[in-house]
Amino acid sequence: MIRYMLDTNTVSHLIKGHPAVASRIVAVPMASLCISVVTEAELMFGLAKRPEAKRLHVAVNEFLRRAEVLPWESATAKRYGAVRAELERQGKTLGSLDLLIAAHALAADATLVSNDSAFGLVAGLQVEDWTV
Repeated sequence: MIRYMLDTNTVSHLIKGHPAVASRIVAVPMASLCISVVTEAELMFGLAKRPEAKRLHVAVNEFLRRAEVLPWESATAKRYGAVRAELERQGKTLGSLDLLIAAHALAADATLVSNDSAFGLVAGLQVEDWTV
């Protein structure tokens, strides 16, 4: 079974009701879906910025109640170091949080679900865009 790690932008599309994303989420076994703890942190930051957005809080918390959140582990940290060093050798950059999520997907042997083309810079990272 393929494991799919949802990037923050994919979770955001799901919460906003993007039909293609919602359709793909329903089509795969729930056990195959996960998010990085980094994505959870980004979602918590979004909620902290909008304390008045009650429906958003309910939707995000309901999603997090059902989603498997993968913890950050030493193997992930090692993968992060290797990926970051390789990108720097190539003169390429990726946003700090995106780099953490990419390394986490690689360490978890997961396909990253994102519509952010910057993830294409990471060698060996399988990426799918469910917004299309």
